[in-house]
Amino acid sequence: MKRESKIGNIIIFTILLIGSVVMIAPLIWMLSTAFKERSSVFALPPEWIPDPITFEPFQRLLEIDTLWSGIRNSLIVSFTVTIIGSFTSSLAAFSFAKLRLPFKNLLFLLLLAGIMIPYPSIMIPQFAIFSQIGWVDTLLPLIIPGLFGNIIMIFFLKQYLSNIPDSIVEAAKIDGAGYFQMFYKLIVPAIKPAIAAQFILWFMAAWNDYLAPLLYLRSPDKLTLQVVIANLNATYAIQTDYPLIMAASVISLLPVLIIFIVFQKQIIENVALSGVKG
Repeated sequence: MKRESKIGNIIIFTILLIGSVVMIAPLIWMLSTAFKERSSVFALPPEWIPDPITFEPFQRLLEIDTLWSGIRNSLIVSFTVTIIGSFTSSLAAFSFAKLRLPFKNLLFLLLLAGIMIPYPSIMIPQFAIFSQIGWVDTLLPLIIPGLFGNIIMIFFLKQYLSNIPDSIVEAAKIDGAGYFQMFYKLIVPAIKPAIAAQFILWFMAAWNDYLAPLLYLRSPDKLTLQVVIANLNATYAIQTDYPLIMAASVISLLPVLIIFIVFQKQIIENVALSGVKG
């Protein structure tokens, strides 16, 4: 029996190892290519370690004006939406989970139903509305809707709050605490790991969003980083200048990596608490 278990573990480990290699190989190739010369990109056999290592693609990339405006615009959109949206989403989750509101279950179901509507089906009507109010070619269509919260985050936090006894909220009411005081002193510390986990997921989605910026933005100085990289791909791929394109992709990856490192402790705590409560 032990031998069969050992063989099973070896098979599972082998499958996971192969899967991890398949998943991480494109990332390693991207990093490698960003530090290569153009002549080394198509070398056979492939050079996974650049020889020589060069920073010339990054030097050329930093001279492109649209790169800096793209980084600025992506940072404005991502941080504004996720910071303010996480606050409003937390308030909404607290309201749905712990407050007595008329028709709150019906309203919550209607919000959940909105997730089932695919974005392409509302893309044209939404564009028409934003066009009529003069928001096209501005960052407002990318920012304003997210300020009112994210239903996925609201749903996740509401389920997380269900593990907190209602008696705590009732006791705070008896002690004379207001709703915002309860939210700030009781709810936020209890759901901080969950907020951090959802924050990074939302930030990644906002940072990597390509369709909405492509739809609403026109001026080169208004483009987000993902659209700038797509334009670089269209321009330089013909010239087989893949080191420049991969260097732009590396720069695009850095903010998400930094956010993950900053919130790593909270995310691990969230996973651990979810496993215990499950």
